[in-house]
Amino acid sequence: MPVATFILPASLAFQLLSGAAPAAKTAPKPAPAKPAATAKAAAPAYSQATAEKLIGPALTDGRAYARLAELTDGIGPRLSGSEGAEAAVQWALRTFKADGVKAWLEPVKVPHWVRGEISGEVLASERTRGHPLALLALGGSPPTAPEGITAEVVEVTSLEQLESLGAAVKGKLVFFNHTMAVPSDYGRFAGLRSRGPAVAAKHGAAGALVRSLATASLRTPHTGATNFSSDGPRIPAASVSTEDADLLHRLLTGGPVRVKLSLGSSELPDADSSNVIAEIRGREKPQEIVLIGAHLDSWDVGTGAHDDGAGVVMVMEAARLIAKLPQAPRRTVRVVLFMNEENGLRGGRAYAEAHAAELPRHVGALEMDAGGGRPVSISVRAGEDGQELLRPWMPPLTALGVTQFASREAGGADISPLLPARVPFFGVEVDSSRYFDVHHTEADTLDKVDPQDLARSTAAVAWMTYALAEMPGTLARPEAPAPRAPAAAPAPQSKTLGN
Repeated sequence: MPVATFILPASLAFQLLSGAAPAAKTAPKPAPAKPAATAKAAAPAYSQATAEKLIGPALTDGRAYARLAELTDGIGPRLSGSEGAEAAVQWALRTFKADGVKAWLEPVKVPHWVRGEISGEVLASERTRGHPLALLALGGSPPTAPEGITAEVVEVTSLEQLESLGAAVKGKLVFFNHTMAVPSDYGRFAGLRSRGPAVAAKHGAAGALVRSLATASLRTPHTGATNFSSDGPRIPAASVSTEDADLLHRLLTGGPVRVKLSLGSSELPDADSSNVIAEIRGREKPQEIVLIGAHLDSWDVGTGAHDDGAGVVMVMEAARLIAKLPQAPRRTVRVVLFMNEENGLRGGRAYAEAHAAELPRHVGALEMDAGGGRPVSISVRAGEDGQELLRPWMPPLTALGVTQFASREAGGADISPLLPARVPFFGVEVDSSRYFDVHHTEADTLDKVDPQDLARSTAAVAWMTYALAEMPGTLARPEAPAPRAPAAAPAPQSKTLGN
């Protein structure tokens, strides 16, 4: 279906922007009420004409969806160190320049992990015939020996249970099972994937299988990063589809289960890559910077449409639309497309290090990394009265479905290295109710993104970016985070654990 068929007509877009409902064709128009002689309307914090110039085209042009098609269908998977990742860097640089936005590259050394072939099966026994398993290697996993691993399966549901078993898992294949059912469960169970295999390796396990972190599955495994210490043992680790995880659980209730696993992944030397930076210089306070970002890399399965192609095109479109305004905003708007969020966070750290001297002048940072759903709320992480400072700029978002502030703070994995510098965060929270249906799978493709939802969130990102760059004052800086032990990941908008 052509992209144009999904785009809102201009008349409807501006009707939405004004918040007006279509008038009934048969209803007479009421006479306009005369304003009281003493009434005086408060001047809005923003220009309605500017709101129309940003939100209207975001809803009507169809650029975001067309651009997402270029990235996903044209370039495809973009795992750090791959040819696809480098192609995406060059595409983004060309596209910014074609939009009339100043852009450049900043170097980043990134991991270069290659998935290789994988196979696994439940071996036949007196109780059951053999069953093939739907698997994906976890990012960072070492390979098996060429002949694979054959081992008895031990099921655990928590890291604490694994620790209690200790040496009992030596030589076994540890199966991490859990009960993820809704997006908010991701934070509860992400540690099983990110840390579980390393803990199993410490106790001598031969390998690890982790139930996919998924809210839906058609026997589709979900990959993701797993982390081993540089000086600790490493074991082959793979995700298993939820259906096959249930199969393993059922079989284990009847007695021992043996699985054969073969994994051909490899870790190559670190590769040269880049963050892509673009900038619209502020007209009055160019030294003050509002950063908006997303991660350009994706996993090597699917084409990264929701994670994080949608975020990429939202912030690119915001820059294009702001650059087209007759007058630049007061402050500088800087777009950062980070490399290597998925399996290393090297791009986020590299940006914070390279720009350490100017972080005190970053007055706001946003990261879009929760898919291309419709906008639902605005989030803030700032000092006192952050919401009150933004509230006068909220009315243009009402027609997009955004009428409130989120209950949680804004954040993001790639902007998390800015926390020690006390950079205020803001965010456009999107509907992520279906995000973990396809997250990190072969199914994360363009067809899963609704063009109108993407357009609405793009409009919200453009407007909130402009608001932070144009408003007279700035958000108060939050307190620096206190040192703390690793915690469960927050809601999907800020995937600081497990990615």
